[in-house]
Amino acid sequence: MKKTAVLPYLALVSGILALSLSSLFVRWADAPGAVTSFYRMAVASLFFLMVFLRQPAATRQFERRWLFLPLLGGLFTALDHATWATAINFTRVANATLMNNLAPLWVALVAFLLWRERLGLQFWLGLVMAIGGAGLVLGSDFLARPQLNQGNLLAVLSSLFYAAYFLTTQRGRTHFSTLTYVFLITAVSSIILLAVNLLLGNPLWGYSTPTLLAFLGAGLISQVIGYFSVGYALGHLPASLVSPTMIAQPVLTALMAIPLAGEPLLLPQWIGGLIVLSGIYLVNISRQKQTPAPLHKPSPASD
Repeated sequence: MKKTAVLPYLALVSGILALSLSSLFVRWADAPGAVTSFYRMAVASLFFLMVFLRQPAATRQFERRWLFLPLLGGLFTALDHATWATAINFTRVANATLMNNLAPLWVALVAFLLWRERLGLQFWLGLVMAIGGAGLVLGSDFLARPQLNQGNLLAVLSSLFYAAYFLTTQRGRTHFSTLTYVFLITAVSSIILLAVNLLLGNPLWGYSTPTLLAFLGAGLISQVIGYFSVGYALGHLPASLVSPTMIAQPVLTALMAIPLAGEPLLLPQWIGGLIVLSGIYLVNISRQKQTPAPLHKPSPASD
């Protein structure tokens, strides 16, 4: 692998590690999921704003005609979080997470049908393995007793919004630096989630110290580190590669739940984890063989 290709992959790995803690922060927070999502975005927005304002004026410039891309990215992020958080009130968390991880399938279909990306048999085999393995890792009963109840339908809807975020960000990163793009989508998402919570009548204050710390962790770790890293990777790697690789996230979440939440993994889940990793390997190998041209060549200051 060329040296110039190392950083995007390292960023992708760090993003997966950070985002793997997302569901644990939601569990530790004694608050509605939509409230935790709002504070996650609000904390991250404040952090990104402080960093953004400290950048030289030249690095903060962007063409306003492309502003709709981060606005859409923020909208899709907020809708993804809001629908997923609502879905877990009507179905099992495992089912909702499994449905949300259908996003790579929608990304691949758009990349293949609309963007005319060449995705070979090895890619599709790896994608099927990754999604199927995720089902085993999550221990979901959906595969055994499939049903399309309200919660599962909302979770499928969240996967469409998640896929739309990946596809929009791949395009948006060709016109914005990582910091500018992630700051804008996070700010937009926080405003939308605030409106959602006000409409739902969710309380926004009066929470305990452990819950506030969970909000802080979700904002600084899951959003700042996680989304910034994935945003950087999407500026250099195609969404059809990044989104299947992100399926490693629930695998790591399940592994972290062993020491952090006291939830041991069963043998089928270990097997599922190996299948996920094998599928991700096939996806990445198939994409590397095609040696796609870089999406853009940003200057060092722009990233």
